[in-house]
Amino acid sequence: MGSPEFSWKLADHPRLPKGKTVAVVVLDGWGEANPHQYNCTRVADTPTVDSLKKGAPERWRLPRAHGTAVGLPTDDDTGNSEVGHNALGAGRIYAQGNFNHSSSSMTSFLQLLLEGASEHGAKRIHVHILTDGRDVLDRSSVRFVEIPENELSKLREKGIDAQIASGGGWMYVTMDRYENDWGVVKRGWDAQVLGEAPYKFQSALEAIKKLREDPKANDQYLPPFVIVDESGKAVGPIVDGDAVVTFNFRADQMFMIAKALEYENFDKVDRVRFPKIRYAGMLQYDGELKLPSHYLVSPPEIEKASGYFDPSMEEYVEMPSDKGISFNVQPKMKALEIAERARDAILSGKFHQVCINLANGDMVGHTGDIKATVISDHGNAEDMVKRDKSGQPLLDKDGNIQILTSHALPSGSNCDWRPWPCTGRPIQEGSAKCWACQCCCCCCCDESSWPRSSRRLRAD
Repeated sequence: MGSPEFSWKLADHPRLPKGKTVAVVVLDGWGEANPHQYNCTRVADTPTVDSLKKGAPERWRLPRAHGTAVGLPTDDDTGNSEVGHNALGAGRIYAQGNFNHSSSSMTSFLQLLLEGASEHGAKRIHVHILTDGRDVLDRSSVRFVEIPENELSKLREKGIDAQIASGGGWMYVTMDRYENDWGVVKRGWDAQVLGEAPYKFQSALEAIKKLREDPKANDQYLPPFVIVDESGKAVGPIVDGDAVVTFNFRADQMFMIAKALEYENFDKVDRVRFPKIRYAGMLQYDGELKLPSHYLVSPPEIEKASGYFDPSMEEYVEMPSDKGISFNVQPKMKALEIAERARDAILSGKFHQVCINLANGDMVGHTGDIKATVISDHGNAEDMVKRDKSGQPLLDKDGNIQILTSHALPSGSNCDWRPWPCTGRPIQEGSAKCWACQCCCCCCCDESSWPRSSRRLRAD
């Protein structure tokens, strides 16, 4: 028996006082790691985040964004955007399975796909590749092209017309997102379906090596190319009667090209011709549209629970990215506009909750552009170099530091320290602003508790 004053009742969860607004601000790609010369989030000027951390240290928490804490099978699983979308606002841990979309797992899937097609008697197998440079190291495209080339050569020995037919960088060819730039899809359609592109080569390896000779080349943004025969004719455009499979599970990257491949009545781009094909996606990319109507793998029971927040909210505002401008060229993206709209929403008193997503760190960090990432922040910003087993930065054959553009444990973001790409020397602390943190925290709380240094948006 306990004392009369003892009670098993749990204390009430703290509640927000009336008249206050809760703001959920997601700094996409922001991570925190020990200071070192390649930690971009520590190099950049971040007065807003610094003031929040120092102003209320007892309320500062570092949540985990990978492993079992967000429902993945083990703590070795890094997860990705889908994992974060499901976890945000869920209120509990959902078992999510493994969302790993590494190039090794995609390569394994391609190998199974090629094997299955040949076992079912396919006499012509053409692969249209898109180089990454984001979730793997930039300039690793040659190595990853060699893998399917080897598999296809084995099929050619069996008398099958098996070869890579076209390619390009995934951020520039085929896979635009959010219906922002249909020109990206058009470039992919021209290469993959029409067999037309500004660059023509007789092998994919030749194409990659030649296009990478440009010192400014980036795997993500390689221009479209087609593979041609000795007469200059494209070897593998998609034609009537073909079976087409798009093997990418990312819905936001695939539903635009899926529309072009599936819908006969389609006017977003001039397709010139619409081949009569049998089309299947790796999975169904849009559940409401039932797009595509055929797919290889059933979607997970839990789709994007938050999906960068539900557009069915009382009021939903999206700031479209600038068209035709890569993120490292415009690292501030739409941070100022987002901050202003968030500020107005909070001060209006109309909403009890305001949700903001700032993607600067993510999108710019994945480009591998060191200077731009310090200015914006994400990707794996808290550690931007590839390391050996002892933790030391890896160097390429020319002695240059190998830049990391992909997700990595333990931090799981892309924004920390990076060296200048031209010299390999660290960027000086405080030498560049971080657009992600400069613009977010004017939206974090009611006006009376804003840090004084952050109450106005920076004019520059």
